[in-house]
Amino acid sequence: MADPVQIVTPHLVVSDANAAIEFYKKALGATEALRMPAKDGRLMHAELNLNGMRFFLNDDFPEHRSTYIADAVFPPDQIKGTSVTLHLEVENCDAAVKRASDAGATVTMPPWDAFWGARYGRIIDPFGHSWSFAHALPAKG
Repeated sequence: MADPVQIVTPHLVVSDANAAIEFYKKALGATEALRMPAKDGRLMHAELNLNGMRFFLNDDFPEHRSTYIADAVFPPDQIKGTSVTLHLEVENCDAAVKRASDAGATVTMPPWDAFWGARYGRIIDPFGHSWSFAHALPAKG
């Protein structure tokens, strides 16, 4: 029987996919499954695995952007932000945030005990993508 297909797969666009792959390996513990370079050295497509989840990554190719504004995808550094946070459930939120920070991420929310019962923190990676980390806190009482 084949492995189940992941229903939603994040597909990140960045300005330097080769460097992003190395960052995600160091900061998140991702492993590289596939890399498809273009003739000019940019990456047309890459696939990374992270804790049983896969995500795609590619360099920005402005020359191939759709003419439809709603379909135009830009790396976060070009739009000065992002509208998505990728969330990871981890064994230790504090350790995950520290690992990402040590690899070059900016901590935007240090880990804290959130009111919904999780230890939670957030970072922005060097390519402009937002990530959050959490682990469940022990039940009180």
